[in-house]
Amino acid sequence: MKEDYYDVIIIGGGPAGLTAAIYASRMGLKTLVLEGNMPGGRALEAPLIENFPGFPNGISGAELIDRMLKQAEGFGAEIRFPEEVLDIDISETVKTVTTRHGKYHGYSIIIATGTQRKKLAVPGETEFLGRGVSYCAVCDAPFFKDRVVAVIGFNNEALEDALYISGFASKVIIVSHGEKTAVEEGLLRRAYEKQNIEFIDARVKSINGDIYVSSITVVGQIGTLEIPVNGVFIVLGNVPVTSIVKRAGIIVDERGCIRVDRNQSTNIEGVFAAGDCTCGGMQVATAVGEGAMAALQAYRYIKRIKK
Repeated sequence: MKEDYYDVIIIGGGPAGLTAAIYASRMGLKTLVLEGNMPGGRALEAPLIENFPGFPNGISGAELIDRMLKQAEGFGAEIRFPEEVLDIDISETVKTVTTRHGKYHGYSIIIATGTQRKKLAVPGETEFLGRGVSYCAVCDAPFFKDRVVAVIGFNNEALEDALYISGFASKVIIVSHGEKTAVEEGLLRRAYEKQNIEFIDARVKSINGDIYVSSITVVGQIGTLEIPVNGVFIVLGNVPVTSIVKRAGIIVDERGCIRVDRNQSTNIEGVFAAGDCTCGGMQVATAVGEGAMAALQAYRYIKRIKK
């Protein structure tokens, strides 16, 4: 098993992790990014990001991540994926991160593990995954051209996905599933104005079908209804991915969010956190800002301990 040494090890390759890599490597730190899946995180799934500064016409999540990736690698950051982190030892000045490929040692660690999808937790969700059930509109919407689709959730992301899917599907039904999240007025207005989008205030009781999804059963003030649909996109928000770091001794709150100060420092010296795993703004722009701050603080920390 190989063992390599770095100034900073970044766990997670989403917007926060890649920004941290850009800053750290540009400042001359030997930088490693470990990403368990594909770089980009949730941002990869965004068909259009309209509120990221500098792109007045918007930019797709995939293109933005591709640019970040090239920029980080251009400054010398080493990015390894898919390489899942299995364990973290932060008990010493030199910290150790273990994957199936080896052990990596670093003077500092930046945690940018992001979030994972909330599950609907109803019958049919797991059984029909990939056969009508999806968590990624930008990945799967084209498969539902001229079909009827349900989007489960009432939040900004759900509205964005519904608007995107409406360009393919004949009809999109947004089912609130009890969510009361405040949404952007502009998004809501655009969704209401779309002729092929409708809203139902109800909870999903089950996803039904044989080989593929054929309907959903919902319950609400309208009673219990079975609604024929060909696809179900579940967009209920996300929860932070912090189980490994919690086990390592990093403090998280009751929601599982990593606790950081204004400098993105955790309770462990030399360990910083950035992006959605801290449950800050939960936006690409805020993740980028936190990633930059974490890298700047890691640089100052490393320079201090290396004197």
